[in-house]
Amino acid sequence: MAFSLADLEAVIAARAQSSAAASYTRSLLEAGTARCAKKFGEEAIETVIAAVQEDRAAFVAETADTLYHLLVLVHSRGVALQDALDELERRTTQSGHQEKAARGRPAG
Repeated sequence: MAFSLADLEAVIAARAQSSAAASYTRSLLEAGTARCAKKFGEEAIETVIAAVQEDRAAFVAETADTLYHLLVLVHSRGVALQDALDELERRTTQSGHQEKAARGRPAG
């Protein structure tokens, strides 16, 4: 069975119950949502850099870091991954252009 984002969400939830001394996840959460958001942003930028450098191994590693930090941020806000997946599912009922127009944002 393949490791999934739901599995990662469960790992993060479990580690959130540890002490900050024992868990990097807990230390991020204790630092607050702003710190979690900053780390996610840093990892996202590193993912973009790895993508344009065409270094597959670096891109894979940075993508993993970005997904992890995104889910830590989501957890810090008390949002379940399923909430975001439900929103994505709702959006698939129309084209991306239609969905963006419905939000009042320009497509592109």
